[in-house]
Amino acid sequence: MKRICHYLPLFSLLLVYLPLANAQSAVDFGLGFGYFHDKAAGGGIDNINSVNAFGSCTVGAADPNCVATPKLSSVFMGFGGDVMLTKRYGFGMWANITPGKSDYAGLQFRQWFYDFDGIYAPINEKKVVLQLMGGIGGAKTSFSYTQNSCVGTAVCSSYSQPVGNSSHFQVHAGVGVQVFVTEHVFVKPEFDFHYVPNLTQQFGSNSVPGFMVWVGYSLGDR
Repeated sequence: MKRICHYLPLFSLLLVYLPLANAQSAVDFGLGFGYFHDKAAGGGIDNINSVNAFGSCTVGAADPNCVATPKLSSVFMGFGGDVMLTKRYGFGMWANITPGKSDYAGLQFRQWFYDFDGIYAPINEKKVVLQLMGGIGGAKTSFSYTQNSCVGTAVCSSYSQPVGNSSHFQVHAGVGVQVFVTEHVFVKPEFDFHYVPNLTQQFGSNSVPGFMVWVGYSLGDR
């Protein structure tokens, strides 16, 4: 149920987009893959074997259970859509998430970025559209750890236990170029920049640059 709730805003937006597709507007839906980067914070976390399990520690001190926190250097999957109300102006909603969990000093983590953007298209031609995007949204880092248990030596299982999550406000800016390979299908390389206040609680900088390649479908009039 919790996972379904994550997608409810996008489903709601879809209900808004579809009527607009018939009202002299261009409506785009897309799926993308890309990469975002942030340096490591430089701290440490004690692993589950420590009496201070998941507590902060100093890397390099006399603590064999202290593990350095990682950088954000992950492949992301994106989904969402936009509406161009005119040839120059529109709005969109997009979400980027790491498809799998990554290691975080003995924990596992998954990273989200989601944006609500205004769009300006200074170039809007039949085959090429240049989009400048800016808006606000949120960033979420969720943490969990995996435990293994066995009954004798024959039956073993593992399960993931949530530890918590950290959510932050963020500001997003991006520039993308839609290249239409057919009348409706497009490919859009896009450069992104997320500024996330207090992201230094998890990583080494509040600034997260990235690059995405979107494949999408456009409805309505262009």
